[in-house]
Amino acid sequence: MTTHGGFEPVFCTIVPPHVLDKLSQAEDPALAGPARRTLQRDAYERTQRRLTTVIGASAVASVADGKPQRTVHDARHGTDLPGHKVRGEGDKPGKDATVNRAYAGLGATFELLLTAYQRDSIDGNGLPLDATVHYDRDYNNAFWNGEQMVFGDGDGEIFLDFTIPIDVIGHELVHGVTQYTANLTYFGQPGALNESVSDVFGALIKQYTLGQTATEADWLIGAGLLAPRVTGVALRSMKEPGTAYDDDVLGKDPQPATMDDFVRTGRDNGGVHINSGIPNHAFYLAATALGGHAWERAGQVWYDVLTGGELKEKAMFTDFATLTVKAARERFGDGEELDAVSKAWEQVGVRTL
Repeated sequence: MTTHGGFEPVFCTIVPPHVLDKLSQAEDPALAGPARRTLQRDAYERTQRRLTTVIGASAVASVADGKPQRTVHDARHGTDLPGHKVRGEGDKPGKDATVNRAYAGLGATFELLLTAYQRDSIDGNGLPLDATVHYDRDYNNAFWNGEQMVFGDGDGEIFLDFTIPIDVIGHELVHGVTQYTANLTYFGQPGALNESVSDVFGALIKQYTLGQTATEADWLIGAGLLAPRVTGVALRSMKEPGTAYDDDVLGKDPQPATMDDFVRTGRDNGGVHINSGIPNHAFYLAATALGGHAWERAGQVWYDVLTGGELKEKAMFTDFATLTVKAARERFGDGEELDAVSKAWEQVGVRTL
């Protein structure tokens, strides 16, 4: 397998380490315990991902026929992957709602990529989509490990089942699209762009599934994931970064909306889940300025940049923004699309060249 810039899959989780770090310090062991175990499991899986990258993963046969090839496995609260196969492509829904949601989410992601962007699965060549549910016990995360999706059931106290928000499924699978295309380095601004691209297309997958326009959408990532006791609505807000939650246990959403509040940190791979709020907000501004279905124009521009071959692995926000302006002009001319994209980056304080 090769990609633009070289094949280097990374381990990407939906819940940022800084959230789990905060939760692991809770006085209540029912809250701290699952968070600590999740952090330990994530560290292990991250190491396994690096080893697999060095040794080389087994090849996966892809068939570009425009049809999804989905397989859902059940880990039965263990950690061996992929687990026991419980549903294959074309099988009827079973009694396990988690399995059914995972299957549907894989399909929704495949459908948007194919219908809107003529991309056959995440690698563009019909890659089979595999997922594992019921991973570990009280596991507070979902991740893409370079080869498949994995979902925890949550602890029921802070996080619910990670298959509930369809944008979480889409977010993680789009890490795979980035892996097979621009292969953005998972650190600092390139890493924040990596995270933002997944948020953008995760949001678009939800909007496509619901038939929503940019104006109708909530622009929340992970809505429905937080348990009732949590003071918050989601993991992140693209509309208003920094407002998704403000909880006595989780703390306050740290995402900035503009470069004025850019966070410099060595944690979370240089703040990849934090500073992604800035390009996220730029996309929201561009999409809502244009109106209609966000995947058709703003989404097309972002997709063109991600897959066009010019986006470098270590691209900074300015590099990405500049390419979106170029892509908007090349695809739509000097019209409202170019104006909306240019103004969006200006509003978040990212310079274009």
